[in-house]
Amino acid sequence: MKTEYMSGSLLKKAFIGAANLLEKNKEMINALNVFPVPDGDTGTNMSLTMQSAIRQLDNLKHDDIEDIANTVSNGSLLGARGNSGVILSQLLRGFSNGLKKSKDINT
Repeated sequence: MKTEYMSGSLLKKAFIGAANLLEKNKEMINALNVFPVPDGDTGTNMSLTMQSAIRQLDNLKHDDIEDIANTVSNGSLLGARGNSGVILSQLLRGFSNGLKKSKDINT
C-alpha cells in the first residue's frame, strides 16, 4: 500500500521507529571514522539525542503534526549529546520549521 499522506499519528510512529533503528545500529555508526575527530561515539550521541526527543514526544497527548515536529525538535535540542547530537537536533529543527501550520504531510 502506497502512503501518500502522513497523519500526525503516522509521523509520531515514524520518529519512534527512526529512534529505534538508530539505537539498534548505533555501534555500526560508532565504527565509522567520522571526520574531523574519529571519536567512536557518533552513533551513541545521536541515539541519546533521539531518545531525549522521544521521551518528550511520549508526553504529547495529541497528534497535531506541528506540535509533534516542535516537540521532537525541542526534545532533541535539550538532550543533544556531542557535535553529532547538536547537528541532528538542528536538522530536526529545520524539519519542524518546514511543517509550521501543517495539518498533513504529503510524502
